[in-house]
Amino acid sequence: MHESLDLLIRTAGWQAKIFSSAHELLSRPRNSAPSCLILDIVLPDINGLELQKRITAERSGMPIIFLSGRCDIQTTFKAMKAGAMEFLTKPFDGQMLLNAIRQPIKRSEAVLGRESELQALRSYYGSLTIREREVMTLVASGLLNKQVGGELGISEITVKAHRGNVMRKMKAGSSADLVSMALRLRVVRSLAATAA
Repeated sequence: MHESLDLLIRTAGWQAKIFSSAHELLSRPRNSAPSCLILDIVLPDINGLELQKRITAERSGMPIIFLSGRCDIQTTFKAMKAGAMEFLTKPFDGQMLLNAIRQPIKRSEAVLGRESELQALRSYYGSLTIREREVMTLVASGLLNKQVGGELGISEITVKAHRGNVMRKMKAGSSADLVSMALRLRVVRSLAATAA
């Protein structure tokens, strides 16, 4: 089965990695490339549903497709409710499996892209001084430069200088970009909540 899956996946242009147990998979570093896990319910060391829980908690960018010869409605329901993208039974049609893999790969790519963007934002935010962070939070909350100055006890000109540094360091093209970044970093509450 492993060899036939490996060949099928490689003929579609993807790279396959075969693991003989859940522990072998979990001992490997997290994959930074878009991927999906094709998982059987019956594994030599732990239950496939238990592995699904661990993967979902530890590797959010790795969607799961179950491929099993032993399944019942309750097991299938549990797997799908826990977030499995697909549940196929053996024997399986090769083209059906390849079609089932495409969507999870796209989903993984999107998740990893968002994680990479967030990591870059955290790095930019980490380069800000404490005062620049304060200015960013207040500006993103909707305050004008004069109001930010009043809150921080500094002049409006000083606020403008800090705000310019924040825009440059955060690589923000506009104030709207800066607000969006602050929301993603959770350094400011949503504007609706702020106004309440």
